[in-house]
Amino acid sequence: MAQRFLQLADVAEELNISPRQALTLLQNGEIRGIQVGPKRIWRVEAAELEAYIQRMYVETEARMAERVAQPEEH
Repeated sequence: MAQRFLQLADVAEELNISPRQALTLLQNGEIRGIQVGPKRIWRVEAAELEAYIQRMYVETEARMAERVAQPEEH
């Protein structure tokens, strides 16, 4: 059975970013997560991470399409 919740380090590794960058994404609400236990440790549901990745694909494609539609002025 696949793991439902990922640790912050797992999120960082999956996105190939630092744990600090992953924490910032959580704190900014870009990735939805929960805090559990008395130490309020972050956990991210695997489906939420996948949803974030899919949103980033859509946003990146939109930025690239906009860039192509607006040629640079010299």
